[in-house]
Amino acid sequence: MKSNLSTRVRGRVLAHALLTGCALTSLTATSAYARPDAATPVGAPRALGSITGTVSQAGSGDYLDGASVSIPALDLSTVVDRTGRFSLVGVPAGTHELVIRYVGFPDARRTVTVADAAVTLDVAMTTEVGANPGEGDEIVVSGSRPIAESEAAALQIQRTSPSLVSVIASDSIGRLPDQNVAQAVSRLPGVGVQRDQGQARYITLRGAPINWTTLSIDGINVVSPEGRDARFDSIPSAIASQIIVRKAVTPDMTGETIAGNVDIITRSAFDYPGMKVQAKGGVGHVELGKKTEYEGSLVISDRIDTGIGEFGIVSSASLYRRGMVTDNFETDFEAVDRDLRPGFENRKWARETENKLYRLTRKNYSLSTRLDWRPAPGHKLFAESIYSAFQDDEQRNNYIFDLDDQQSRTPNGTAACTVNARPATGTTGYADVCTGNTPLLGTVYGIDLNSNFTVRKYKQSVFTNTVGGDHELGAWNVKWRGNFTRSIDDRSQPAQLNYDSPSFGTNGANAANRLTVAYDLTNPQLAKVQLFRTIRNADGTFSRGAQVTAIEDFPRTLARLRSLKAQDVTEAYTAKLDISREASVFGAQTVFAAGVRYDDRTKTANEYLLELSTPAQFAAAGIPTGYAAIAKPGGFQGEIPLGYTFQYFDRDKILALVDQAKAVSPFVSTDANFYDVGEKVYSAYAMATTTTNWGSVIGGARVEHIRNGAGAFSSLGLIDVKSSQTLVYPSLHVNWDVNDRMKARLSFNTGAARPDYDQLRPNLSVNDANATISGGNPDAKPEKAKGVDLYVEYYTMPRGFLSIGAYYKDVTDVLFDSTRTYGQTNLNAAGVDRSGYVYSTIINGGKGYIMGIEGAIQQQLDPFTADLGLPDWMGGFGVQLNATINKSRADTPATGAIPSRKVRLPGASDAIYNLIAYYEKYGFSARVSYQNRSAWLDAIGAVDTVGGVVRGVDGGDFYWAKDNELDASVRYAINGNVEIYGDFANLLNGPGRRYVGSSAYTIEHETFGRRYTGGVRVTF
Repeated sequence: MKSNLSTRVRGRVLAHALLTGCALTSLTATSAYARPDAATPVGAPRALGSITGTVSQAGSGDYLDGASVSIPALDLSTVVDRTGRFSLVGVPAGTHELVIRYVGFPDARRTVTVADAAVTLDVAMTTEVGANPGEGDEIVVSGSRPIAESEAAALQIQRTSPSLVSVIASDSIGRLPDQNVAQAVSRLPGVGVQRDQGQARYITLRGAPINWTTLSIDGINVVSPEGRDARFDSIPSAIASQIIVRKAVTPDMTGETIAGNVDIITRSAFDYPGMKVQAKGGVGHVELGKKTEYEGSLVISDRIDTGIGEFGIVSSASLYRRGMVTDNFETDFEAVDRDLRPGFENRKWARETENKLYRLTRKNYSLSTRLDWRPAPGHKLFAESIYSAFQDDEQRNNYIFDLDDQQSRTPNGTAACTVNARPATGTTGYADVCTGNTPLLGTVYGIDLNSNFTVRKYKQSVFTNTVGGDHELGAWNVKWRGNFTRSIDDRSQPAQLNYDSPSFGTNGANAANRLTVAYDLTNPQLAKVQLFRTIRNADGTFSRGAQVTAIEDFPRTLARLRSLKAQDVTEAYTAKLDISREASVFGAQTVFAAGVRYDDRTKTANEYLLELSTPAQFAAAGIPTGYAAIAKPGGFQGEIPLGYTFQYFDRDKILALVDQAKAVSPFVSTDANFYDVGEKVYSAYAMATTTTNWGSVIGGARVEHIRNGAGAFSSLGLIDVKSSQTLVYPSLHVNWDVNDRMKARLSFNTGAARPDYDQLRPNLSVNDANATISGGNPDAKPEKAKGVDLYVEYYTMPRGFLSIGAYYKDVTDVLFDSTRTYGQTNLNAAGVDRSGYVYSTIINGGKGYIMGIEGAIQQQLDPFTADLGLPDWMGGFGVQLNATINKSRADTPATGAIPSRKVRLPGASDAIYNLIAYYEKYGFSARVSYQNRSAWLDAIGAVDTVGGVVRGVDGGDFYWAKDNELDASVRYAINGNVEIYGDFANLLNGPGRRYVGSSAYTIEHETFGRRYTGGVRVTF
């Protein structure tokens, strides 16, 4: 079934946006040529004077984005834009002194005489003593101090921002410090990451849940292929000139932001004074599995002056490819209702333990082009397309030791017992303390070995296209944007083969054909298993036979062959119009702004499945049922001690079997997993920014009207659910310039985090490959938050920074991911028992809060070497230190007789800190970076009465263990155009680890190996 959403309304809205923009272009271009000095000041005695110009760095010509330009005597100020331009309007006639400030440079002062027309002033800032009278004499040499230059650019934008932000900016050779956006942003204060197979993927701001952070590109919110949980690993840093993390929500930002927004500012040709070419190429080694990685990027930009205005074009391309294997073990725990011996209340048993052994290749790649046109002074049009993709080609050997296979046979006596290693007749010893077994150490006899062999070809892509214009109409500024974004989450699995052990048989008659497993889970960092033959004694009891190391020695038969084509497509249309005007209110410079925006988003999921599951079907397709048909010679490529040997499967052989299966069985639409969720958002805002001689104030509100519609199949047929709501988001931001170096910020803000699109679907979706069931909840309400932030920032000369801040957010209707064993048989079909699948959904709880403090220090030793009597070479040392400490609580939902509980806010870490030390001098730079994020709640577990006691059905709540990573890099500039580099990642080789209940019960542990990369970067 295809999506029933009409595209005509969307197309009409986008067309109207484009027509409006074109009309404004014609109108404003004509207006600009007819009335170049049409600015009308508000309020005497200001005359029709203005000062416009550019600010750049002497020598290189690089624009100094964010530089402040002010006339202190008149309390007039502005900020230089990314193209180096500034404009001061409403300047009285007369002679005035301008002060231009930029971090890392002494102040530049210029005297300008203004009459009743525009005055042009171009400033080239220099660090030569005496050239710019002011503070400091720090020497900044373009291209030889990349860390210092990027620090200066970032601090300048941060310092002049009217709201609380953290910034990372490219240096003079046009690079950000890391391969993808997630890793680059993770260096900033209050920013943590959540990783997938060792690669930074999601961003958490100040320890808050990842769904509280939104992603935008050039101010347009982008829907990730996965939905609202924005993925940042698929966006290479090569496309960005800077990344702004906005931690305090202002009315012109989307209301679905609570913790903040990550805005990726892409490159424009007008960012550079002329032609620019940047290229990078590198090759590396992945330690685990001895694999290879490659990376490369290319950026070309130029400006062309024509008779109809100036054009600029910039194009970029990037590729990152990494081969890898993983060391993995996973264990699922459960409370067993038949375990009633003394002390059972605190026991949770390992239901199954397994290894997922990956061989995979990951790719990130992107292509982008942006065309800018300045048809007249004060007017700019642009069109931009960006395509970025993350591709994951996996081959997975999955060995599941099904310890609770015969749980129903577990003796259910209640009295204390004498330990006897041999279990009772016909029982396996599972969850039986009378055999000496404990939840973390013991032996289980005659169990099932489930062997799954999967080829996955996942690809997540974002194709975003934006057109827009910026127009100055006298005292008015008009900006319009139209955007279409298509995000695709391709979850296809070309092949999955499942092999099972023979049946247990009556009272274990076939148990001798099954394995006995001795498990040792006492070390949270390593789950150990030993495999043995199973002996069935004459009295029907079991005992352990000879140890077996080769897992292929145990008989297994092909039980199921599948091939899945699955794709989730999200289409988003956005049209927005922003209008602002500068005026004088009670003698203060005030900018009034208002805007409207329309968003139309739809996510559609379609699946097609080919499946064979009977001996007759295998025979008809000529498919052998033994594993030898797909086995591949060669040993384990990882390093974890498995306790057994195995053979990988051959990818070509397994795909050939799927081709044979196609001859007897077609792909069939999996209607039960189909859904179509739509969202229309009509929003408007109004705000005012007042600048005074002591600081600035931003106040306003945003209103959003949201309409949701969701369609899906169920046992009742096609379900269609609709809902709507209107939300209002007021905010107030006060910035006090205590002095030239100190700034205090106070913010009151509101926001909401809406449930994700797939979470709003009115059905259940089954994934047999991962043994999971996910359920939608169309009645889920958004989390609504009210917050306050208080920060003090101190900027030391020339590039130092110190900040301390506190924040508090109060949340209602907290959203919880809920995870438990499905435990029902209504989804069982075609011989597949899904009752043991992991079931996840989303539900609203009660109230919650998060509060914390954040501190940051950034300083280089250079300014102090002379005073301390240190040699000049020591001036290259510097540090960037930041830490965030949180406390959070939330009320879980009450279910039936089970009352609400207080837990940590889902996804919130109690502590995040980044420690970076670097050295940079004489063209050489080196950096060591340590990141740490404390444990966080991943999902709440189901709570029920088990054995007469209320406890966690699957062992409790689910957590991610702390995550820490150590990286290092070195750079050397051979000359102004060529640099060689080396990057060293994941040096601690720490695991991605999850646990349930307490840290002793590991449910997932995976390591990925260290990575080393070297290469060359060329800029000219």
